[in-house]
Amino acid sequence: MRPKSLRAALLAAAVVASSTAVLTAVGSSAGVAVADAGVANGDVIANLWAWNWRSVATECTNVLDPAGYGAVWVAPPAESLRRPDGVWWDIYQPYSYKLSGRFGTQAEFAAMVNACHGAGIKVYTDAVINHTGAQTGVGYDGTTLTDKYDPVMFDRGDYNVDVCPRSISNWGNTWEVQNCELLDLPDLKTGSSSVRSKIAGYLNAQIALGVDGFRVDAAKHIPSSDMSAIVDQLANTPSGARPFIFHEVFPGPTPQPSDYYNTGRVLDFTYADKMKGAFQGDIASLSSFGPSWGILPAANSVSFVTNHDTEREQRHLSYKDGPAAKLANVFQLAWKHSIPTVYAGFEFSNKDQSPPSSNGFVTDTNCSSGWHCLNRDPAVVGMVGWHNAVGTADVVNWQSPASNVIGFGRGTAGFVAINNSGGAHTWQYTTGLPDGSYCDVITACASRVTVTGGRATVTVPAKSAVAFHRGAVGDPTTTTNPTTTNPTTTTNPTTTTTTTTPPAPVTGAYTIQAHTNWGQNVYIVGSVPALGNWNPANAVPLTTDSSTYPRWRGSSSSLPASTRIEYKFVILEPGKPVIWETGANRVVTTPASGETAIDGGWFRR
Repeated sequence: MRPKSLRAALLAAAVVASSTAVLTAVGSSAGVAVADAGVANGDVIANLWAWNWRSVATECTNVLDPAGYGAVWVAPPAESLRRPDGVWWDIYQPYSYKLSGRFGTQAEFAAMVNACHGAGIKVYTDAVINHTGAQTGVGYDGTTLTDKYDPVMFDRGDYNVDVCPRSISNWGNTWEVQNCELLDLPDLKTGSSSVRSKIAGYLNAQIALGVDGFRVDAAKHIPSSDMSAIVDQLANTPSGARPFIFHEVFPGPTPQPSDYYNTGRVLDFTYADKMKGAFQGDIASLSSFGPSWGILPAANSVSFVTNHDTEREQRHLSYKDGPAAKLANVFQLAWKHSIPTVYAGFEFSNKDQSPPSSNGFVTDTNCSSGWHCLNRDPAVVGMVGWHNAVGTADVVNWQSPASNVIGFGRGTAGFVAINNSGGAHTWQYTTGLPDGSYCDVITACASRVTVTGGRATVTVPAKSAVAFHRGAVGDPTTTTNPTTTNPTTTTNPTTTTTTTTPPAPVTGAYTIQAHTNWGQNVYIVGSVPALGNWNPANAVPLTTDSSTYPRWRGSSSSLPASTRIEYKFVILEPGKPVIWETGANRVVTTPASGETAIDGGWFRR
């Protein structure tokens, strides 16, 4: 073994050993939870690509978890080129695989992962594994690079420089795209087993700290067979699951996104292209939005409206497009398709500009002073909860009463109206929801919508939206116990203090007769947290067996006392849409104490 190879091997071993030590110090993802808001976390990914580790940790606990986000996508954690003039892209030039760089130390990175896991948020990192740094200099952790083919973790023989010592010139030639250099960045020989092992070791060091998955940068420049061999070497996450992988396959003649479906999902650039076209044109055209538009299949993709790269090229909508960009995110969260991402970045006056930093190191995010935190916008936060509440329900009741004005529902679970025009618009929409008063989640319930006969007259302000769902219903019921009121007693309200202790919860016992197909299971879902707040993902399961079928039974012990509860039974089957019970909601008023029995029959046709 040559001295350089020995140095690389020792460095790789040190990174893994250091990861293990840090993991022991801060606790694994299965350790003590830092905080959890008790809100169900869905599949929405917050892209906090430019945020430092301290800020991501705080955001997971204080914002992402309470809003119902499911994961956070963060920047590459490896040490990278440190440019004195400050640019955003220096982190795409790895200098070493040490997990200490522009966004914080390895200990801070590990603490961030632990904090996010404590809040129920998964962590996906940006994986730069196609290449290493092209520019010489000093890295953020002090590593020096004097020859771009001689970083500390690789030898010259680990690059494709011997077969293609130049940048890509023919983007229609697969071999050239995958063996020549992207923007002069030294292209790793990923067909080499030793190179694959070093890359996998870098990613496994992150998994050891609790990382749940990776967004693979420049994936199209790595042959899919090489990618598969690298992914096969990755360890399971601490939860026991395989790492979640999603690839950057930039549009072009070759290779195609489908080449990478065997190792993960693919970021859908065409989805973002079409969002910009629609929201700078007429959103009424979105009635048929789907694969016929050229977007990737839902099961194989991750969608986005913009990201840290494309917004600078003006390819996609950004904060500079104002309300249109926010409304495109509202649509993304409302439409039934792939896993959505919401990007929160920073303001810039030129495409190379760095995020707010000091001596190159990114400073704490304060959502002002140059930061643009779309993930915190009340409309976006409300739609994350809306997205989680409607689950897998199909798009129904599409309506477009005017140019750039649309409305649609998701089954009987939720409804949204979007106005991309320059003036307020009023219309009576068919919602598909039961009659009642609902919170507008776009305004955090500052306004309400009343549904009567399944229809609602909604005024949507210019460049805004209105959205409501079955889990966001009327004001809490106020219960007065008449036995404690003495009409003959006079008290001075300025001196009397009343303390009310909430009544203890009651138990619900559920029974229903329901005929199902093999693989289907019956659940109960309703208008209170104990019944999932109308979110089928949090419904209470019922059980049956060969001796009692078709009678299904279940129970829960946390129903609110003396409360009117609306509920329905649903049938769930893995990978299939939710089957909702038809007709009006069932209703029960719970007793002041003890148990309430809920039973009935569901005679499906």
